[in-house]
Amino acid sequence: MAETLKKYLNDSFVARWAALILIALAMFFAYMFVDVMSPLQSLIESSRGWDSSVFGTYAASEYILNVCGFLILAGIILDKMGVRFTGILSTALMVVGASIKYVGITEWFQATAFCEWLGSWWVALPGSAKMASLGFMIFGCGCEMAGITVSKAIAKWFNGKEMALAMGLEMAIARLGVFAVLSASPRLADKFGNVEAPILFCVILLLIGLINFIVFSVMDSKLDKQMGVVAGGPSEEEFKVSDLGKIFRSKMFWLVALLCVLYYSAIFPFQRYATNFLEVTLQIPASEAADLFRWFPILAMVLTPFLGAFLDNKGKGATMLMIGAIIMIACHLSFAFLLPLYPVKWFALLLIVVLGVSFSLVPAALWPSVPKIIDPVILGSAYSLIFWIQNVGLCFVPLIIGNALKATGGYLVPMIIFASFGVVAFVMSFLLKIEDRKKGYGLELPNIKK
Repeated sequence: MAETLKKYLNDSFVARWAALILIALAMFFAYMFVDVMSPLQSLIESSRGWDSSVFGTYAASEYILNVCGFLILAGIILDKMGVRFTGILSTALMVVGASIKYVGITEWFQATAFCEWLGSWWVALPGSAKMASLGFMIFGCGCEMAGITVSKAIAKWFNGKEMALAMGLEMAIARLGVFAVLSASPRLADKFGNVEAPILFCVILLLIGLINFIVFSVMDSKLDKQMGVVAGGPSEEEFKVSDLGKIFRSKMFWLVALLCVLYYSAIFPFQRYATNFLEVTLQIPASEAADLFRWFPILAMVLTPFLGAFLDNKGKGATMLMIGAIIMIACHLSFAFLLPLYPVKWFALLLIVVLGVSFSLVPAALWPSVPKIIDPVILGSAYSLIFWIQNVGLCFVPLIIGNALKATGGYLVPMIIFASFGVVAFVMSFLLKIEDRKKGYGLELPNIKK
């Protein structure tokens, strides 16, 4: 008799996409909380006694513990304990950190003796800012841990299936959270007459995200039991800390990690300065400059899932990385030399849209490539190390750009620096393609196995 082939839970189209929706919504809520205070800066400064320097210190607090090594620990926890434990832990950390931040922002806390005591020691920050920064640090640990957990979970549930499309959709949903909160946060603050309401709203959403991950964990436990029964043993090999040496000895890992930090260092810090760059270059109000640049992440959000679907069915991941780097170089050089010569809004919008295409190509190809070059047992640690290297770059590059801007008084040198990151990123992508051709990792092959 022919043996009946047992199917796993993730072989069900409905089940695997339901799992994706659960964890993607958790990241959607996380991204909302990250930027919930961004449109409230002036209101917070006037109502809580902060200034721009205090606000900047608060904003930077999200990355401090991650850069100091928590992200590496998070990867070890993920590989040792699995996606269920780490996912619930990370979303719980986000809820705890967000709650502490909410308490720090409230008028009630500002009137307490504890808040006054906090403001009287260590660095010269108001007690409310210190409390909010503490909460944001804890939230940041949970958010980055959740990010690598989601990546490993998608790699597990979509192995041999629509992995790039799934990762692309997850990124698109998360980015949508930024636009949602930028619209909702000031409106909630106006409606309730305080800065606390939008923060509390996002804390409640994070609690829903924690519940989502608990539901996902029930599904993932069932999948593991199925895999264990079929395989006749545990679903995964036991992780050992000594296995991290495999990552550091991997040439492909370093190529991917360097490509990642170089590419994102030319994108995210640029976003911080883009509005002012357009304002100065085009001689337009800041509001018009912001309206122009908003099309950059929107197009990237729309295109990434389609590019992921192409990668799943046709492949060409390494080639997409090279093309993305080339587009980025061309755009930054155009910002540096051409836009100042032709300072018109339609040309600026064209460059922004094209840069958005680059921001779709690279993430869509980069993150699904990692499971192809790293052992699944240490995949979480690999993602965490890549994220950590990226965070280090994102901490220092804005300082470099800020000093260059201050020293030169214009954006020519900063744009050339951004373009130079793109040149080195292109070299890394070229070397990545050569190494893939030699070793046969399959970066150019489709993700869907037929």
